[in-house]
Amino acid sequence: MIKGFFERLLGAGDSTASDADARLALTALLVRVARADFSYDAVEQAQIDKVISRRYALSSAETEALRHEAEALEADAPDTVRFTRAIKDAVPYDERIAVVQSLWSVVLADATRDEHEDALLRMVANLLGVSDRDSNLARQRASGA
Repeated sequence: MIKGFFERLLGAGDSTASDADARLALTALLVRVARADFSYDAVEQAQIDKVISRRYALSSAETEALRHEAEALEADAPDTVRFTRAIKDAVPYDERIAVVQSLWSVVLADATRDEHEDALLRMVANLLGVSDRDSNLARQRASGA
């Protein structure tokens, strides 16, 4: 499963990246951001569940299954670029801003901003092609949500 995912993202093999791949990539990226401060707690997991259940209209069982799959994928992923590439290729700019806002909502879920999370989110926003200004506005919206 994981090998096939990365093959599709890298263009190796017969499959092309799909919406399901972008969904899994986003969820894995949410997990990666949550784990950036070396703490992955229930509050962050609940925020990830909230984001993906709303974004994809999933039941609680589907949400939990997607998050568990993404946790395994994130743990095996050698870098963040593969996730951002799948999202950037599948999602228009305005929706990528919403992705960054979702990422900020996970960072802010535990009421603590960590320098590792900030650094990762700056890099991810850049890889997604989201401007610093739009990322900052997304953070402000996430902190008010």
